[in-house]
Amino acid sequence: LGGAQSLHTNGMDEAYAIPSEEAMKVALRTQQIIALETNAPSVVDPLGGSYYVEALTNRIEAEVLAILAKVDGMGGTIKAIEEGFFQREIADSAYAFARRKAAGEQPVVGVNVMVEPSEPPPIPIHKVDPAVEARQVNHLKDVRRRRDAALVARLLDRLEKEAREPAINLMPVTIELVRARASLGEIAARLRQVWGSYVERPVF
Repeated sequence: LGGAQSLHTNGMDEAYAIPSEEAMKVALRTQQIIALETNAPSVVDPLGGSYYVEALTNRIEAEVLAILAKVDGMGGTIKAIEEGFFQREIADSAYAFARRKAAGEQPVVGVNVMVEPSEPPPIPIHKVDPAVEARQVNHLKDVRRRRDAALVARLLDRLEKEAREPAINLMPVTIELVRARASLGEIAARLRQVWGSYVERPVF
């Protein structure tokens, strides 16, 4: 209602695995009910001009700008990551939400209000068919067998060389690699040789 450009509804089981067909269907039907039964998408911005929505927008903008200014003051995004700023903010926010929920200050239907007396029904978890994995592995082997191996090797060498130069945009060579049928794993492995792997520091 606030003029969203897109809407995504997570499956009820995505905290555990990729969504099952049933979970995806429930999520999709939820969107379709909103779209078809309320006619909200028929108007670009149904609540345009609403004092309440405008107040929320202004508050969010002010808070976002304050965070950006704080990050700039720390020396930028990379510095903030190295100092654990984002991780700490996320952890603090999650902890505050959990405390509000436990105290009943933050209602969550089915968790601390409107709770069913019986145990919640089990959520079936999607299990990947081993045949699908085997088929994908065979497909990757077939792609590697049919592609121009020499071209891929040259492009991977070029990627590694350019990755050592901070001023060079890596997107062009990455696009060439994809067109040459290099795998994501091969591209990432070569970048790891230059940059290593990020290991998140414990934040308290």
